[in-house]
Amino acid sequence: MDIKKHLIITGNSNVSWKDAIVKAVEEASKTIDYISEIKILEQRANVDGNKISEYFVDLDLSFIVDLNRKNS
Repeated sequence: MDIKKHLIITGNSNVSWKDAIVKAVEEASKTIDYISEIKILEQRANVDGNKISEYFVDLDLSFIVDLNRKNS
């Protein structure tokens, strides 16, 4: 049986929402093991003049708890 934890994170990008998602998952995976899925909760952007200047995405990141991990 897998036990999952959920963590809400926010990613950002100057390129696109997709890029913000990819960057957020890449950064989170540096410190969180066993990431299993993400759910996009919200997308928003900053507008400068008539153009989007920055994209933001809130993600519900799920990861599997390592039940065999030994406490140090």
